[in-house]
Amino acid sequence: MMSLKRTTLLALAITICWLGNALGQNSRPKFKVIAFYTAKNDKAHISFVHEANKWFPKMAAKYNFSYDSTKNWNNLNAEYLSHYQVVLFLDTRPDEPAQRVAFEKYMKNGGAWMGFHFSAFALTPSDFPQNWDWYHDEFLGSGQYVSNTWRPTLAVLRVEDKKFPMVKNMPATFKSAPNEWYRWENDLRKNPDIKILLSIDSASFPLGTGPKQSEIWHSGYYPVVWTNTKYKMIYMNMGHNDIDYEHKTDKDLSLTFDNEMESKLILDALLWLGSTKK
Repeated sequence: MMSLKRTTLLALAITICWLGNALGQNSRPKFKVIAFYTAKNDKAHISFVHEANKWFPKMAAKYNFSYDSTKNWNNLNAEYLSHYQVVLFLDTRPDEPAQRVAFEKYMKNGGAWMGFHFSAFALTPSDFPQNWDWYHDEFLGSGQYVSNTWRPTLAVLRVEDKKFPMVKNMPATFKSAPNEWYRWENDLRKNPDIKILLSIDSASFPLGTGPKQSEIWHSGYYPVVWTNTKYKMIYMNMGHNDIDYEHKTDKDLSLTFDNEMESKLILDALLWLGSTKK
């Protein structure tokens, strides 16, 4: 009788231990994300940063990853980055040489990255000059910024490679949230390391309303999402909400994550970055 009781208690203890381990494993995040941002000057970029820092934690809770954010770019160092599998640049890029070196090493050692909109901006002369060749020419491949559309407006986006994991479940074309769209110095189609995932579909033209005629695009080829196959990375040109500049209310007239397809695209990209090896 005593032996049977002991056996039952032992089995119960083993079961409790197994359940505890299983629950503990399930509670561990699949991967950890750190988002860097500046959130100064441009109200449209600030709007996107605030929106992102509310949306990503909700997705983290739902899809079992962790999300932290910081405006301290000095955290872009080897020790700090060692705790994260995915880095996001929500608006700007690092400016200090030590930060840039740490990020380059992180990426070359298999880290993952997703950047939005202004994180790829560089223009000489400006407050954000092209003074980081590895990042703009090799990593992003885009070179300097050349021009943009205005006002922020939606575009019809076309999936260029349906076989690529993060876009294979997207429709062939879809309407984006309003955005300021960039044109780049380099033709990414000529770079063998770059795989263009989405571009602006011709159904979007004319794109933009001006007032300057140069801010309205009538034709051309414009990549908006791409990856460099030498790295675990995704760049997305989205990240500029429409703001009520004209009436000086600074109210949000659009939100990026209110767009269902765009939100799906961003989430699928992040889950791909967090789960895949280079």
